[in-house]
Amino acid sequence: MYKDTFRHKGKRQQLVEVIIKKGIQDRRVLHAIGKIPRHLFMDSSFEDHAYQDKAFPIAADQTISQPYTVAFQSELLEIKEGENVLEIGTGSGYQTAVLCELGARVYSIERQRELYKKTKAFLNKIGYRPKHLSFGDGYKGLPAYAPFDKIIVTAGAPFVPKDLLGQLKVGGRLVIPVGEDVQIMTLFVRKSPTEFDKTEFGEFRFVPLLEDKN
Repeated sequence: MYKDTFRHKGKRQQLVEVIIKKGIQDRRVLHAIGKIPRHLFMDSSFEDHAYQDKAFPIAADQTISQPYTVAFQSELLEIKEGENVLEIGTGSGYQTAVLCELGARVYSIERQRELYKKTKAFLNKIGYRPKHLSFGDGYKGLPAYAPFDKIIVTAGAPFVPKDLLGQLKVGGRLVIPVGEDVQIMTLFVRKSPTEFDKTEFGEFRFVPLLEDKN
């Protein structure tokens, strides 16, 4: 039912070359970008754009992130096989698939119900099976499954949710874009129960991380 042709594979390799030129070095991340059929995560009318290094609209006023951004965040996480990774903002499921491809046990939260249902069904169909997909408020994280080795936030957060910092293991890494209109990609490494190292990595643009207002 889903087509992944030699042409698609060739375009993916070109995309990998583009993100290598932009500075991505992690071989496993590059392999994941080269393997995952990104065109399947988008409306078929956008298929020609799937392997450009650009963000694109998907359902519920959300976007599928730019491949470079996905690769950049994934590289910062330094995922090891079998680690428990919390993803805030399942979206199209593309970043989720990259995390699965890196060998993570993925726990992902999406707050748009329509998107959550669609992505959950779709990921199963193409063979990516996160450990746990849930519909809910990303600001709260998933305390029932905490602590996590790594946490990734795929939407712009006006501030760093305390709940997420609290759900990170000591030694764990949280990658989050922080800011209102433009976000600064920020890495927190938990040094002890009370201490975090913070490093900032330049500007990115994300759709906003929406807090549950109910």
